[in-house]
Amino acid sequence: MTAFALPPETSRLPDPYREELPLVRALAAPLQTLHWPAVVDQARPWVQQVRANPAPFWAMESLLREYPITSAEGLALMRLAEALLRVPDAETAIALTADQLGRADFEGGSDGPHKMLAGLAASAISLSKKFLPDAESDGGLMKRLGAQTVVAATVRAIQLLGRQFVLGRNIQEAMKEADAARKAQAQLRFSYDMLGEGARTERDAERYQASYLNAIAAIAAGRKAESPEGSDGISIKLSALFSRYEVLQRERVYAELLPRVWQLVEKAAQANINLTIDAEEVDRLELSLELLDALAARIATHFPQWRGFGLAVQAYQTRARDVVEAVAAIARRHGLRFMVRLVKGAYWDGEIKRAQEQGLPCYPVYTHKPHTDVSYLACAQALLQHHDVIYPQFASHNAGTIAAILQMARALGAKFEMQRLHGMGEGIYREVLKDGSIPCRVYAPVGEHRDLLAYLVRRLLENGANSSFVHQLADPTVAPEELLASPMTQIQEAAALPLPVALYRDAAGRGRDNSAGLDLAVPAQRQPLLDALAACSVPTLTEASPDEVDAVMARLQGGFAGWNATPVAGRAAVLRRAADALQAQLPQYCALLVKEAYKSFGDAISEVREAIDFLRYYADEAERLAADGVALNGRGVFVCISPWNFPLAIFAGQVVAALAAGNAVAAKPAEQTPAVAAECVKLLHAAGVPEDAVQLVHGRGETVGARLVAAPQTAGVCFTGSTQVAQIINRQLAAKPGAAALPLIAETGGLNAMIVDSTALPEQVIDAVVQSAFRSAGQRCSALRLLAVHEAVADGVIEMLRGAVKELRVGDSADLATDVGPLIDDEAFQGVSREVQRLKREATLIAEAVPVDACPRLLPPVAVELPTIASLKQEIFGPVLHVVRWSGDVDGVVREINALGYGLTLGIQTRIDSRALRLASQARIGNVYVNRNIIGAVVGVQPFGGEGMSGTGPKAGGPHYLLRFAAQPKVGATEAAAPALVTTVAGADLGPLFAAHESWAERALDERATALERASAGQPPVVAGAWRTLGAAARRALVDVKLPGPTGESNELRLHGRGVIAVLAQGASTEELARALGAALVAGNAVAVVGGGDTAQDLRTALMRGGVAAAAMQLLPADQLGAVLRAAKLAGVIAPAGLQLAAQRELAGRDGAILPVVPMMELADARQLYRLVAEQTLTINTAAAGGNAALLAGVH
Repeated sequence: MTAFALPPETSRLPDPYREELPLVRALAAPLQTLHWPAVVDQARPWVQQVRANPAPFWAMESLLREYPITSAEGLALMRLAEALLRVPDAETAIALTADQLGRADFEGGSDGPHKMLAGLAASAISLSKKFLPDAESDGGLMKRLGAQTVVAATVRAIQLLGRQFVLGRNIQEAMKEADAARKAQAQLRFSYDMLGEGARTERDAERYQASYLNAIAAIAAGRKAESPEGSDGISIKLSALFSRYEVLQRERVYAELLPRVWQLVEKAAQANINLTIDAEEVDRLELSLELLDALAARIATHFPQWRGFGLAVQAYQTRARDVVEAVAAIARRHGLRFMVRLVKGAYWDGEIKRAQEQGLPCYPVYTHKPHTDVSYLACAQALLQHHDVIYPQFASHNAGTIAAILQMARALGAKFEMQRLHGMGEGIYREVLKDGSIPCRVYAPVGEHRDLLAYLVRRLLENGANSSFVHQLADPTVAPEELLASPMTQIQEAAALPLPVALYRDAAGRGRDNSAGLDLAVPAQRQPLLDALAACSVPTLTEASPDEVDAVMARLQGGFAGWNATPVAGRAAVLRRAADALQAQLPQYCALLVKEAYKSFGDAISEVREAIDFLRYYADEAERLAADGVALNGRGVFVCISPWNFPLAIFAGQVVAALAAGNAVAAKPAEQTPAVAAECVKLLHAAGVPEDAVQLVHGRGETVGARLVAAPQTAGVCFTGSTQVAQIINRQLAAKPGAAALPLIAETGGLNAMIVDSTALPEQVIDAVVQSAFRSAGQRCSALRLLAVHEAVADGVIEMLRGAVKELRVGDSADLATDVGPLIDDEAFQGVSREVQRLKREATLIAEAVPVDACPRLLPPVAVELPTIASLKQEIFGPVLHVVRWSGDVDGVVREINALGYGLTLGIQTRIDSRALRLASQARIGNVYVNRNIIGAVVGVQPFGGEGMSGTGPKAGGPHYLLRFAAQPKVGATEAAAPALVTTVAGADLGPLFAAHESWAERALDERATALERASAGQPPVVAGAWRTLGAAARRALVDVKLPGPTGESNELRLHGRGVIAVLAQGASTEELARALGAALVAGNAVAVVGGGDTAQDLRTALMRGGVAAAAMQLLPADQLGAVLRAAKLAGVIAPAGLQLAAQRELAGRDGAILPVVPMMELADARQLYRLVAEQTLTINTAAAGGNAALLAGVH
């Protein structure tokens, strides 16, 4: 077969991101010729007949009536239908069924047309629930036997449900069912859709190709049909035939995908049947038209008389009308006639989320259902007007739309057909097809019921929203005239959602702008990046000498007072100007990141946007804190040491936070990437930050970095990098005279894991794994290092992973098609290469990618299998993934991950909601992601930072970050005040205290605060006042916070106790000791009080009377101080002024996590409670099951 030539890329359509309202008004204007009263007159009897003779109980209309997807019951059934049939192990199946049925009330009465059946079904479900264990508890033998019976019955019910929406499990069975349906309605034709997700591997693509070929052969049955219009046909998905069906893989698409499609086209043309290319997401729309054109050119040569080729057009896209015109132009140019299916569209929530996440100018889809309805009618009108080159196929269950189409088609004398989805719209079409002149094609899924997921859930979302025709048809309170109202009269004055730029603004418009991004799938948005890259050169910077470092620090010390005296509003205004300037220069900064840091263009865009977000977020945060009464004064000169893997975003985040708090900043970038940092400092100066308030200091960490940390002017250090270097800095700070209170804000690496249970969808798992492990060549601190897969599904997941790794393009990061670029430098390349060779000897190799060019330092992504989680000993900072299998207790998997000592990111892939929440709560991990990737934290949406050996906190891009940069009351600490930390008797047994911490921490925040307040009764005023103040402050400051974010995602900042806190009582006043005890306890920690004597005992007794668990407080004599500070599981220290330096030096000598030393005096400000908690950001992909039901209801 002759290869398909790769033509120059051209745009056939307008920009996808245009304002919605002018577009829909322009579409509505030509539709004024429709006589809508006649539409209502024709459709009203259909509606009345459907309501008088409702569809069967299992039909879609009835299901949506009894169990709307916006209800807990409907959502539970949808989630079960989505996942249960693919779960191979009984234990997980029971847990899933209990989780989903347990969160809904099926005992409510029904007022629908199937009251008795609905009541029986609800009673059966409610009775079944009694046999299910609570969450994932054992429940005893009878409970387990009962649960297995319930699950078996649920599986059977879902299989029966699947039969309503899947025509057959294979093409032969489906064709048999189709023949039976035609006996009742002769006008029926069928378009068979082979179920399944898009291909992730070459093996997937081969399987789908074989399935399509088999289906075409079966439909043809060795004979040529009279016409495509009068015969059955097939629908194909291009994403099923090639795993890299993407604009940026255009060369491979032409070389690999097009020949596969042509093979199907040949068979369909020879059989003279319809072959339709199904519509997919917006970013592939232009590419799909290119492929249509290329195929049409070859069809015109080989099968010029064939009229069966076509595609689907989605009316919810703002370019749908333009697509119709483009398709007609292609047909005319090649002398062909296409079959074009018009649909509403099924990826709405995904398109909305993508536009929000990427900061695109507008949405590429309509945000109101009436606007989509207007677009549908406008497209229908255009298709009918092109009936000489297009055979229109109208997929709709809307009676008003059908009647309008009949009116337009008959006025033009155009031939057409209606289409409905199998299992849906049967009632309406029962009435419509009484007119024997109207042909109808049924879009019929074919496949195993376990593959029903993507199709069924999207159909439920399309048809189950409160505003959909199918939903309202079943609601007798909606009058036919209201149901059939013209969409042209329902055009709205504003979009249903705020534009992506306004994602973080409140209803009154207050808040920051979302940074604007670029869509690399759009050539016009891509070109400025390519132009900037061509013009970019990376300057060489000179490393600072020791004298230059000293001079910079002296200059910054002199400039500190002036910047700190700048009002907060003035600082914020400067930062916002810098954000606007950076936004305007995004292409130039992206080019510099590609050339200097070897970023891909996608990563570069994300990084510049993150820097912009930091500038705006910290400007807002500074003003918020000032309005809340915080005197946002700087500490002095802050040293900010940033890494090479995010040389702009992390650099800017550190520097801007320090500046926002009023500090002067010595900004030391990584020695590999100083140029982009230098440009950022120039931008800050141009925006109004004085030159003596921020200075770039370039050089190696061992020399320049160490000298900056040791400088006498240094008032704090912010560091992102390795755990080992963070410990060196911590020890260096602790050794400085009088430096007890100097803050070190460190974010370090992690052994980041993802847990996959057997309910997870393998395709979604692989997408998340490949992105998390290999994007940025694995050079992210958040990158996935350990994949733990349930043994029941491990073989399949590992096989899919093997194929997905082979599909990655490894090459020059300046090439838009590249997935994985080079490592940062020779040292990194050699180090990671050594580890890969070791793993190839010691572990089982799963897969290794192959580079496509000879670019230096390319290390192909590699995946290996390890025997246990404990086998993972160290972080390999590159594209290396370790895989383990697990079985039995999933909670034990989390304990093993916690035992690794790191706590940065964790992924959980499960459809068991209660399991996800429980595992997240057990995980001592800073950022937990459910059913999505574990990288790409967004400023203010997913505050980022870990615990344990992954960082000190607080989280960057979170509400506590600026507080750590701000000055606190001065506390003196001298060398003379530091006693020798010796233990004169046997070490104290803190084991019971560590055990007691968990139960105390599990108590609700309000219960802990109430205990503190009750304990204040009868106490001296200073103690009672301190405890009451802390109780009230804790209720405000320690509550979980819902964070803003994109559609289809929930984000929450959750706070929990750090563990066991040592309170050093020697030299502390009663008030200080009471405050320290109360603060640690109300934050959810257990407390070891060292050297408190009778005062500590009296306070403990009072706290026990108030309700604090006795086991959560342990009193130890002063000679146990050294033993306590060396305790392996200690989480932090609260110290009076005289013991701060000694405690800090002792803790700095430990290996492992860097522990906080909190000055007692600082706790006089209740806002400092955040120092005693660990922060966790929990991000849940609520659209993981195929869509976001809550969002769609009443919106689209």
